[in-house]
Amino acid sequence: MSSNPPPPSVQLTTLAASDRPGWLTRMEAAFAAGVRDAGLRPGEEPIPDASEMDEVLREPGVEALQIVRDGEVIGGAAVGSNQGGRRSLELLFIDVGRHGAGIGAAAWSAIEARYPDTEVWETETPYFDQRNIHFYINRCGFHAVEFFHPGHRPEHDGDSDGDHSGPDRMFRFEKKMTGADDSRLLDAQ
Repeated sequence: MSSNPPPPSVQLTTLAASDRPGWLTRMEAAFAAGVRDAGLRPGEEPIPDASEMDEVLREPGVEALQIVRDGEVIGGAAVGSNQGGRRSLELLFIDVGRHGAGIGAAAWSAIEARYPDTEVWETETPYFDQRNIHFYINRCGFHAVEFFHPGHRPEHDGDSDGDHSGPDRMFRFEKKMTGADDSRLLDAQ
């Protein structure tokens, strides 16, 4: 009888300003690999680039993290501030060549543990990235709650003229944490 190996152990550390350029480069490489893994050519679908993500990292309340295993940085995440029990996962990436070993799931568990005050997590991922869709739904327990497309744009887009600058087709996911108060969450929406 065989048993499953224990999940990898990861730690989260706050991203230092001096490490930001390398973090952004690795983030771009990880998202470019997702495009390739989906059978698409580079540039065929938009992905976050370093300048866009650098703007997100500068937003008030966003914490940028490094994912560390055995003393080596192997990924990153950006987490938004708590807004009425809701918190956004702006992005989560594992470095190219490190996928499939349970590191992403271990990183997600560490993120949940770091922010125990979160009642509902939300994140988005492009429609074409089946690896991410699988990860968020099957590994992390998120649920797809909305699909953005040219006829249905995000409310938080911020573009008053309706000119959405991000990918045209994105899934929005939510994960309600155990013990979250439903009535309070409905009031916060």
